[in-house]
Amino acid sequence: MELLGHHQDQRVGVFVDTQNLYHSARDYYERNVNFESLLRFAVGGRRLVRATAYVVEKEGDTSAWPFIYKLSTIGYRVRRMYLTVKETGEGGRPIYEGNWDMGIAADMVRLMPYLDVVVLGSGDGDFVEILEVLMERGIRVEVIAFRETTAQRLIDAVDRFVHLPEIPNPFMEPKNPER
Repeated sequence: MELLGHHQDQRVGVFVDTQNLYHSARDYYERNVNFESLLRFAVGGRRLVRATAYVVEKEGDTSAWPFIYKLSTIGYRVRRMYLTVKETGEGGRPIYEGNWDMGIAADMVRLMPYLDVVVLGSGDGDFVEILEVLMERGIRVEVIAFRETTAQRLIDAVDRFVHLPEIPNPFMEPKNPER
């Protein structure tokens, strides 16, 4: 049975803001997103053109490398960016910034001629404008994110919104489950 709006001949592009989903999962569920399940659900039997995961990391910090490697082995093209110091806060503490929004939007535009469906893994309302442009050009837009941290205007704008905890196996199993 095909889901409404799903056709096996559709060409799909998946764009996942890992920071956005990571922080939402951690803050609201104390869990980690299963990005493999997310990708499987996003594609849903359609033709995957490209899946891209956007990662922000601290320069010199290698702790994200296993995560980046895992993303690449499960089918994502990984784009990486280093955090930059935006400003200095109280007590001289640096405030870091790492934002892939423009890069994600640019990748969507680059792939637009080759896609029938765009799936965004982010609840950031800043994407509404670019997603509306895609929809005006006949591209179906779906968002998979956490309801708690997704902008209502994003939910209202897209063809389909999926609350990430409702997909099959949305979270990684805890490393040391209590017995």
